[in-house]
Amino acid sequence: TRFDQSPPDLVVRDIMLPGMDGLDVLRELRRRSDVYVILLTARSEEIDRVVGLSAGADDYLVKPFSPRELVARVKAVLRRARPAGEDYSDRADFEGLSIDAARREVVRDGGPVSLSALEFDLLAALASAPGRVFTRRQLIDRAWGWDFFGDERVVDVHIRKLRRALGDDATDPTIIGTVRGVGYKLLVERA
Repeated sequence: TRFDQSPPDLVVRDIMLPGMDGLDVLRELRRRSDVYVILLTARSEEIDRVVGLSAGADDYLVKPFSPRELVARVKAVLRRARPAGEDYSDRADFEGLSIDAARREVVRDGGPVSLSALEFDLLAALASAPGRVFTRRQLIDRAWGWDFFGDERVVDVHIRKLRRALGDDATDPTIIGTVRGVGYKLLVERA
């Protein structure tokens, strides 16, 4: 399934949708994955929260809630998403490419690369999982943030600028690949 081919980092799920029991969907998610799950619901009784959390939810948010609270909870869950002991180095080295997140510097074949803040954020997002295909929406969420409003094709414009800055030929890319109809991925391997 699509879920198995490209598992999400997080699922935000309303448990009260017509035609399906959200808790059954949650149990199926748990059977197949350990993805983080935030449940949204109008059920505010303590027993409902206990059942939702016991069924495998990582967090439970009762309606009505502010979008700001949801974003804060999503960010908190994603902060905990990295496994203990994972390398938290701010520097990532690839074939011919080095990215230093703390200094926000990029070096390509030994020379510095000048990037805008947005271009750097796009590259950092792609470098977070080399080879993984990121949709335009995923790149927007990582580079622009959750409150982006506009045309998703703006990603294409910034990827074009990023490729130009990196000296990556769009007709035969070696750093950032296009997956037609889906998005982009980092082509270089970790050094």
